[in-house]
Amino acid sequence: MERDTSSTIKRAEHFQIVLIGEGLIVGGIAGLVMVLYRMFLEYAGKWLNMILGFCKGNPVRIAGWFLILFVLAWLVGKLLKYEPMISGSGIPQLEGEMIGKLDQRWWRVLPAKFLGGFLCLLGGLALGREGPSIQLGAMVGKGVSKGMERGVTEEKYLLTCGASAGLAAAFHAPLAGVMFSLEEVHKNFSVSVLVSVMTASLTADFMATTVMGVDSVFQFEIVGALPPEHYGLILLLGIVLGALGAFYNWFTLKVQSLYRNAKRLSVTQKLMIPFFCAGVLGFTMPEFLGSGHALLDYLTTEDVMLGTVLFILAGRFIFSAVCFGSGAPGGIFFPLLVLGGFIGGAFATVGVQYMGLDMMYINNFVVLAMAGYFAAIVRAPLTGIILIFEMTGTLSEMMTLSIVSIVAYMVATLLRSKPIYESLLERILEQQNGEKAVDHGEKVLQNFVVLQGSKLEESLMKEIEWPGNCLIVAIQRGSDEIIPRGSTKMQTGDVIVAMTNEREAAAVHDELERLCREVF
Repeated sequence: MERDTSSTIKRAEHFQIVLIGEGLIVGGIAGLVMVLYRMFLEYAGKWLNMILGFCKGNPVRIAGWFLILFVLAWLVGKLLKYEPMISGSGIPQLEGEMIGKLDQRWWRVLPAKFLGGFLCLLGGLALGREGPSIQLGAMVGKGVSKGMERGVTEEKYLLTCGASAGLAAAFHAPLAGVMFSLEEVHKNFSVSVLVSVMTASLTADFMATTVMGVDSVFQFEIVGALPPEHYGLILLLGIVLGALGAFYNWFTLKVQSLYRNAKRLSVTQKLMIPFFCAGVLGFTMPEFLGSGHALLDYLTTEDVMLGTVLFILAGRFIFSAVCFGSGAPGGIFFPLLVLGGFIGGAFATVGVQYMGLDMMYINNFVVLAMAGYFAAIVRAPLTGIILIFEMTGTLSEMMTLSIVSIVAYMVATLLRSKPIYESLLERILEQQNGEKAVDHGEKVLQNFVVLQGSKLEESLMKEIEWPGNCLIVAIQRGSDEIIPRGSTKMQTGDVIVAMTNEREAAAVHDELERLCREVF
């Protein structure tokens, strides 16, 4: 036991160097997986359009397509029964694993998520590729960890590297991949994780760029930055986005609850609902199908009437919730950006008609609303700002992106709306019926940051009632590492390094998170 403890601490001393090489390996493999995944999804979109065109106007062919849709729903249902962890976006599952409450079987999640995401997009479901990409990348990291026989502590770093690589390759957004992994997944900005995550993210993005090209995801034409006289509209937009973001979270969870309460329906029968809706929309409103990229292109390149914008917004909002609530493998990341863009388009159109806004600035509001809506729903404003900057390739709106994101974040927080992935993780854990992650009998190192105003700030180590099942092995203050003693006074920004048994990691995580955040 002592040898296990000492070896864990000793290896952690060299993490910063070791993880760079491991991040490079994870980034390379994850980048390859993401390139294949993106190529498969592109083929799924093309084949869907070809099928709809071939069937249109022919009742027999239309009936045949609905039969195929039910077969797709059956196949996805089989995949969900084979590996339940592929349900939804995969980001909550990853966050659950990071805090020691879930244990995903990477060799099952990888192929099942890959195939499930492809089948859902082939069927036309309104789901995104970003959540699956993050989960797939993380599972690559876990696979590398198992293959190299790394410990649980090091494995969590590699999970973070894989998640960053997945997002970077999915959106050509390496900086957003780094920020999302640190802000939402790892929840820690230590030097060790930062350098390794950057290495993985850049490696994966390089591979994706080499194969898929260097163009940004969105080709918005932004004429110029919004003049200061319109900043009042930006504040108003942030308030609207915060309120609508809170409503999105409530509605998404409500639809998910409706599916779960339908006890008489099997997993496959529940999946048939969105696949059937996709079939109907395919021959009535095909624009609603898929991730929604074409809808944003339409919004930003055509002169769209306000009524049309609101109709598409409402229809897409409901269809996205129906698809995601069913548990189909697919994300809400990109679909919520599409919804945010249409909120911005509707807001700007009203501004043009009634508030004297120049039409040339409509696209500016589309971009701003995407970032603000993301911040209100996911509660990761820095990721949203950087992501939209990388996806649009525009630098002119960094100030206004920050303003609208902060306002939307504050409004959603004041409305007591939980971050969507946090809420989804809670529901997954409820379904586990008390099951815990697999215990491999290893020691685990966890890092916790002392926040300003918390109980730990300016307190002596001996004054704090620490969890009884952990050992505080170090305090990192900037570039210095302090050996903790009873007389050591903790400061804001200190990183507490705690060691515990793997089976106790989740409980220790929750208790130390509470200590680092709770105020007197």
